[in-house]
Amino acid sequence: MELRNYTYIIECSDGRLYTGWTNCIEKRLREHNSGRGAKFTRGRGPVKLRYLEISDTKSDAMKREAEIKKLTRLQKERLIHSGSLEKILSDLKISV
Repeated sequence: MELRNYTYIIECSDGRLYTGWTNCIEKRLREHNSGRGAKFTRGRGPVKLRYLEISDTKSDAMKREAEIKKLTRLQKERLIHSGSLEKILSDLKISV
């Protein structure tokens, strides 16, 4: 697992969307699904990765997280549908 800086959106089992950032998406998803992730996602698992983007720095990923969190649900859904999650996962050989 290579460490990178990611901003991501996951969908909880109740349909709610959560946005976060991490430097290891595989580990972060395991944390969310085991109940050790964010307080928001505890008890809402399993979660499914819906969106992922790569940032050059931790600071950039955190800024992007803050931007996405300000979006409405509809805007987040549009972002999810405009993204290329499968391609990113394939290109980086990430299995989630």
